[in-house]
Amino acid sequence: MNSHRIVFSDIDGTLLNADRELSDFTISEIKRIKDTIPVILISSRMPKAMTHLQEELGITNLPLICYNGGLILVDKHPIHSTFIDIHIIQELHSFNKNNLFHISLYHHDDWFVPQLDYWANRESQNTKVAPIVKSTQEVIDIWNIENNGAHKIMCMGEEKYIDQAFSFLETNFRDTLHLYRSKPTYIEIAHKSISKLTAIELLLDRHYEISLSEAVAFGDNYNDIAMIKAVGTGVAVANAKPEILKIADVVTLPGKEDGVATFIKNNI
Repeated sequence: MNSHRIVFSDIDGTLLNADRELSDFTISEIKRIKDTIPVILISSRMPKAMTHLQEELGITNLPLICYNGGLILVDKHPIHSTFIDIHIIQELHSFNKNNLFHISLYHHDDWFVPQLDYWANRESQNTKVAPIVKSTQEVIDIWNIENNGAHKIMCMGEEKYIDQAFSFLETNFRDTLHLYRSKPTYIEIAHKSISKLTAIELLLDRHYEISLSEAVAFGDNYNDIAMIKAVGTGVAVANAKPEILKIADVVTLPGKEDGVATFIKNNI
């Protein structure tokens, strides 16, 4: 079917199997189409946590959309970058002066953690990336000089402390930040001006000259809503949040049961 000219797929909860890896079926289906129909990974992950998947799929030559659209890489170079301002990080760090929760700071391919605690180790296992240990204040001081900020901030910790962090951020920065609570113990923080959809629009416009109506997108979670609504074919995996299932054009099998590969095999 030539109406599908490009594929965008979320990773966690969507593309990976029960072992959080790519199945042989997924690899073979993506390899089958990738030379005629680009397959773009689109995730809240950092580049390093996505490139090993690109290697397995044979798509290292294709663009990457990282940090939910905060960083877009073409030929491994950023064509778009939006990060959270340093003064916001400083205020969050001051709010957390008793270190009641963990703050991870991400910029491009760097991931900084204050220590290798339970949260850092768990996230490292999930993404197969090793963090750099550096105090939050040190990172802020360096970024201040370099004029850098965070493509993503992750707050992780006990639910009661994450509740406090969430209300602090919402009260003070609701116009600037997008706060996404993927679990009671996690807050993923991004710049409010970006989304997976803004990144797709930019890439299609500047790099591919393909219309949104010719795009297929796969997802499972709240940060996938805008993209699944906007593309020509929005596909939800069966394990997706109810809100996603409601707006998707198609519901495929669950992510852990090769939902993406099954749709590609039958439709592309």
